[in-house]
Amino acid sequence: MPTAEFETMSKTQKLAAFFIIVGPDLAPELMKQLRDPEIEAVAREMAVMDVVDFKLQEKILEEFCGLIGDGLSTALGGMAFAQRALEAARGPQAASSILLRALPASNSIDAVRELSQMDTRQIFNIIKNEQPQTVAFILSYLDGRQVSQIIPLFSPEAREEIVERLGTMDSISSELINKVLRSLGKHLSTGPQQYSMHKRGGAQAAAQLLKSLDKELSKNLLGRIEERNAELGKAIRKRLFNFEDISTLTQRDVQRLLRDVETQELAVAMKNASEAVKRVFFGAMSKRASESLKEEIEIQGPVRNKDIEAAQDRIIAQIMQLSEAGEIDISQEDSSESAG
Repeated sequence: MPTAEFETMSKTQKLAAFFIIVGPDLAPELMKQLRDPEIEAVAREMAVMDVVDFKLQEKILEEFCGLIGDGLSTALGGMAFAQRALEAARGPQAASSILLRALPASNSIDAVRELSQMDTRQIFNIIKNEQPQTVAFILSYLDGRQVSQIIPLFSPEAREEIVERLGTMDSISSELINKVLRSLGKHLSTGPQQYSMHKRGGAQAAAQLLKSLDKELSKNLLGRIEERNAELGKAIRKRLFNFEDISTLTQRDVQRLLRDVETQELAVAMKNASEAVKRVFFGAMSKRASESLKEEIEIQGPVRNKDIEAAQDRIIAQIMQLSEAGEIDISQEDSSESAG
């Protein structure tokens, strides 16, 4: 069938061509998802269809992605189905490229949501050849479970670049963000447009990403980032666990921490602490020790903010050291699953 006829083909004819392209192994299985009248209509078109030339195949495969978003998603299984079928027709690499170009979305959030419905290996296949900045942006919109499975699939060098780009994303201009998003949604059905996604990067987003990873991988990645960008590494480390997060520790872990912290330094660190943090510390002490600490806090008078922060930083550093040694557990099971 000549490429020129593509514009005049009906959806049924295009679907028939698609089944021819994916071949006899997959087409029957896909047809099971259609109703009998639809199967008959498609079969009639297949019976009279000439050989589908290569250029027409490309158009059909891209159109197929559009059809998924235009009424066939319920019958055919959405984007995961599209990825599988395209892989059967063209292989994983070409399938990812076609799907990325034809991803049906009315805006960039829709595009990322479409990706989020796919399994992690499929997402990786689509984004693995994108720029680290693009990958970082996409990952910031996926949940922690997906991110924890996708990041290890990248090379160690790529992981470092992705996390660093995510950590510095706060400084990216809206114009550049739109370029990144257009790279994700090339040739969307809605055509070129300005997108309105808000920025989800920065040290906090990078810290959330690291929290979702295996502890050893997270530690190694942070160490490498600190070597590449000391300021960013410090900012991320501070957000991995801050002073207020102490309220999530168990009493046993706080008691272990208290063995390594001087009462005077703790009093300075707790000068502007929340009631939740104070309760955790006081609850982990004997009545006599807690009364002594309360008295120390009261009699020390005004304390400069930078001195309070310095004391808190030293205590956090001690917590991280104990965590890395396996003596306390700082994981926060109830924290958000989102990496962003």
